[in-house]
Amino acid sequence: MTHEAGIPLGIRFKLLSDTPQDSAAQVVGDVVIGDYRDLDTLRDFARGCDVITFDHEHVPTEHLRALEADGIPVRPGPDALVHAQDKGVMRARLDAIGVPCPRHRIVSDPQDVAAFAEEGDGFPVVLKTVRGGYDGKGVWVVRSVEEAEDPFRAGVPVLAEEKVDFVRELAANVVRSPHGQAVAYPVVESRQVNGVCDTVIAPAPDLPAERALQAEQLALNIAKELDVIGHLAVELFETRDGRILVNELAMRPHNSGHWSQDGAITSQFANHVRAVLDLPLGDPRPRAKWTVMVNVLGGDYPDMYSAYLHCMARDPQLKIHMYGKDVKPGRKVGHVNTYGDDLADVLDRARHAAAYLRGTITE
Repeated sequence: MTHEAGIPLGIRFKLLSDTPQDSAAQVVGDVVIGDYRDLDTLRDFARGCDVITFDHEHVPTEHLRALEADGIPVRPGPDALVHAQDKGVMRARLDAIGVPCPRHRIVSDPQDVAAFAEEGDGFPVVLKTVRGGYDGKGVWVVRSVEEAEDPFRAGVPVLAEEKVDFVRELAANVVRSPHGQAVAYPVVESRQVNGVCDTVIAPAPDLPAERALQAEQLALNIAKELDVIGHLAVELFETRDGRILVNELAMRPHNSGHWSQDGAITSQFANHVRAVLDLPLGDPRPRAKWTVMVNVLGGDYPDMYSAYLHCMARDPQLKIHMYGKDVKPGRKVGHVNTYGDDLADVLDRARHAAAYLRGTITE
């Protein structure tokens, strides 16, 4: 989808991919198959590139520093990206710049988790692996010392956080360029199912204007303080007592911004490309009163193409975005966007299309 955004600008992409089946590898013309964890592979790939950017946060930080030392621009740079790679580093830095976060601490064993719980309101406590978790993976909600044993079996550092009593999850998406220009998209509501993003509503319904402005300013300040270049998604909790707390950071086009493909004047993908190339950023304002994105998850119905006939005939304004992935239960294989003036109608259209593509409904 980032490649798609670069086509109108005549931008040529070179892709380092794990396998030829990766989504981007199916559309980019110049594809190198290799392991992003191998420094020699990265250096060979980077030769001839004007700039390097990412669609995930897992490239080793020290390798990115080596590329920079070789004179290859890396955006976002390793000193920024490490805050999306390492939750311990992120929390320490956000504390230092005064960003509101859940109470947290690195813990060493289940007894340490129990001590952390006693310092607050007791169990339950959220445990997260410091590196590598996403879409609910590497995250546990534990309700006792016994339940706290599993996260430590992998032998990696573990972060303990209070279980926040939140009303809903929000996301603030911003984009920042090397020359310091920055834009903010409307704050959205993100609804999760089993730890995986299911629905995004733009803008977040019934969010007071001052709270929306607070979230946007918070994200813009984080982007500036961490020197983020490109797209930054700041996942947030809106608490029952009216606070906004930072949950996670992602420094790349993000699921919470997929609505912008069809719902914003300039999509997150187009603005990420512009920022990476240090071009003037585009207008992030919404095109419609409401835009809804619903993820299409794989189920037991692999032939999604045949469902297009029904979905497109039922809703000519529907926008379908499929990723070319093999269909597996629970796997994100695409998303749909709908927009309009009536939120209930927009939500219904998006949910119906996603469910029909998955095969959970047939009429």
